[in-house]
Amino acid sequence: MNKKKVLGFLKKEPMLTVSAIAAVAALFITPPSAKLLSDIDFRTLGTLFMMLTVLEGFKKENIFRPILKLAGSIKTMAGLSLFLVFSVFFTSMFVTNDVSLIIFVPLTIILFRAGDKEKYILPVITMENIAAVRGSLLTPFGSPQNLFIYGKSGVSAWRFIRYMMPIWLISGVLLVIFVLALYGKDVKQETQIKSFDFLGSFDEKRKYHRAAYLAVFVLVIATIVSRTDYWYIAAVIVAAAVFFIDKSILVKTDYVLLLTFFCFFIFSSSIAGNEAISTFLGKSVASHEYAWSILLSQVISNVPAAIVLYPFAGNKGALLYGLDSAGLCTLIGSLASVINYRLYVREYPKNGGKFIKVFTLISLLFFAFVVIPGYIISKTPLS
Repeated sequence: MNKKKVLGFLKKEPMLTVSAIAAVAALFITPPSAKLLSDIDFRTLGTLFMMLTVLEGFKKENIFRPILKLAGSIKTMAGLSLFLVFSVFFTSMFVTNDVSLIIFVPLTIILFRAGDKEKYILPVITMENIAAVRGSLLTPFGSPQNLFIYGKSGVSAWRFIRYMMPIWLISGVLLVIFVLALYGKDVKQETQIKSFDFLGSFDEKRKYHRAAYLAVFVLVIATIVSRTDYWYIAAVIVAAAVFFIDKSILVKTDYVLLLTFFCFFIFSSSIAGNEAISTFLGKSVASHEYAWSILLSQVISNVPAAIVLYPFAGNKGALLYGLDSAGLCTLIGSLASVINYRLYVREYPKNGGKFIKVFTLISLLFFAFVVIPGYIISKTPLS
């Protein structure tokens, strides 16, 4: 591959470029070691690989056709947008925020294209991103940072849910307001999806392919929800199953996204492993967990920030609330947002900058409404 092609690829994949530069720079802060390698979240990478691969199979076999037809039967754009946004909001509580985005963002793009409403795609998938971040915060397993803090804190699941409930309810109400405000006076605007021909049809000869993909999908969800230590066995089973079902699907898996995550994990592990940085955090984080978790997440994302800050946090609730708000500030704040960006630019390669502008504007506006209530509630300890 010549220099021109390499530069062209890096320009086309700005998130990968940024993450790769950050990873290389971080290795000068903390030299590579066996500990650095062990600190990389291979579970998340393996889970992403499984979900991305299986969903490529779903797309090829039209498995989402019934959901698309149900959503397409909604007559107004506001109604359709609310359906999609709250589908993400509620499913993210159970299958994690990144998985809910992987499922519903591509469906949103398909439906809005069918109704010639592409101008609404960016604001709606941004609100889906907000829905994923804010819906998932209710449950201990809605996001990796929730699961990490829940496991360390020793509180009951019911206490955790009650603690997060106020800001979850506030976020749900705000999402309704944001979606309705998007359409303003044109709230009854019709979807204009006149035909479902774009959905294609089920090929009866491939019904066993669909059944196999659904079985593998159940395995992936079970792996995510159970948080089993044997996730790597599930990943091997998924890869082998997809190879035998249709090996061309393995070529379509979004390996650029996986590599982007890998680079971010190297960066965060290197930063956390630096003794001088750890000493500084030990002196600075206590009593300022809420602000620190939000700010640090904009540099290394909220999942790595949870791991870095937890040992220095006195108020675990403030840390949790900050981490679950960090994804509303910038694209880096939550790795779920990076997934959303990647899903969009695969369909619209030239619109990466436009995505960042729209995403940042809407997310920061939402953040402005929840940051103070979140701070006030987080003053009450989690335990």
